Amino acid sequence: MQTFTFIWLGQLISLIGVSMTGFALDISIFQETRSATQFAFLTVACTIPIIIVSPITGILVDRWDRRLIMIISDVCQGLFTLMLIVLISIGQLEIWHIYLRNIFTSIIGAFHSSAYQASITSLVPKDDLTRVNGIIQLGTGIQQLIGPLLGGILLGILKPRDILIINFVTVLVALVPLVLVRFPQLNHAADGKRDNPSSSFWQEALSGWTYLTEHPGLLSFLILFTIYQFFTGLMSVLSFPLILSLTSPSGLGQIVFVSGMGMLISSIVMSTWKKNWQNLINPILISMSLSGLCIILAGLRPSIIQIAIATLLFFLTTPFISGSVQVILQTIVPESLQGRVFALTGAIWVTVVPLAAIIAGPLADYVFEPLMSFDGPGAGLLLGQIIGSGPGRGIGLLFVIIGFLLLATVFISSQYPAIRDLEVSAQ
Repeated sequence: MQTFTFIWLGQLISLIGVSMTGFALDISIFQETRSATQFAFLTVACTIPIIIVSPITGILVDRWDRRLIMIISDVCQGLFTLMLIVLISIGQLEIWHIYLRNIFTSIIGAFHSSAYQASITSLVPKDDLTRVNGIIQLGTGIQQLIGPLLGGILLGILKPRDILIINFVTVLVALVPLVLVRFPQLNHAADGKRDNPSSSFWQEALSGWTYLTEHPGLLSFLILFTIYQFFTGLMSVLSFPLILSLTSPSGLGQIVFVSGMGMLISSIVMSTWKKNWQNLINPILISMSLSGLCIILAGLRPSIIQIAIATLLFFLTTPFISGSVQVILQTIVPESLQGRVFALTGAIWVTVVPLAAIIAGPLADYVFEPLMSFDGPGAGLLLGQIIGSGPGRGIGLLFVIIGFLLLATVFISSQYPAIRDLEVSAQ
């Protein structure tokens, strides 16, 4: 735990630096171009590379020294940041350099994240996995709160070059623990999953998927989590428009702060647990059901207080669900295959988010908002009396539908023995 905590602190500082810099540079581009399309492409530049390189990252993480991969990733991140510092110092930094930065950071992050996640099992005892994943979720919450906040503040008082210099320093800080500590060697013989030397590169790439198909209970559970990610992705995309239909941007900022506090509280609680992993399926299903109820609560009435309460409760469940899914994967999947399985599942979950965004916008703009407008077909019905009518009420109705669909999905999954008895059958 001491080794893990030492590494986690260094990585947290680096992630805050990357998040802060990304936010500041993205906002700088929007202020310069005033183009929403270019701003949207910045997000695409961060997501598409992960999907493309994930099969490769998984194989290399399982083949190579995971500590060395993390070190190389941080060194590459530092060198690229240093290159941007030089370009901006001589006045040669262009917008396409920022796109390239996002693509490069995304690719490096895919290697780094897979190696980091796959290293946890060898660094800490099984009894500490729940606690450790709570600490990792805590780091994510801190990064999401502090990174953009610092980026926004520093952008107002410093030049982009100075922010890049700070980012470079945070990368150096992350390297210190990795250089000083040693990771336990991977024991392929212990889990009986050593790759066949004659296997081709693509056979190894498919081995993560093959492992999941050979364990239908685990695959079904991951499909459930993917559906959960999709529904919460729909909700996430539409949450800002829903809130802004009821309050000002400052009110939106307060709700975002509430969500961050919910994540932090839940992560802190989870990081203090030292429980056996064998009782996690039922709590995950219950937490997903609570998430569905929170989504329904947020959309049911045009009340900013009700939305704030629903937001707090929703984000209290989020770190527990995500962290517990990681615990189950780390415990069930053989250590020598974890890089490939984590890369595969990570790519799928990353893909779900833009897919939800593509679907959510048109649904809200062209179906539900016209349906629940003041003179829309749903305004005079009982539905309109319950949900309300006017701006934002179509999105509110969509929230209610998403919440009920999530509840139905969790209920159906709970009746499926392969999911319900996953942990028992894996013993």
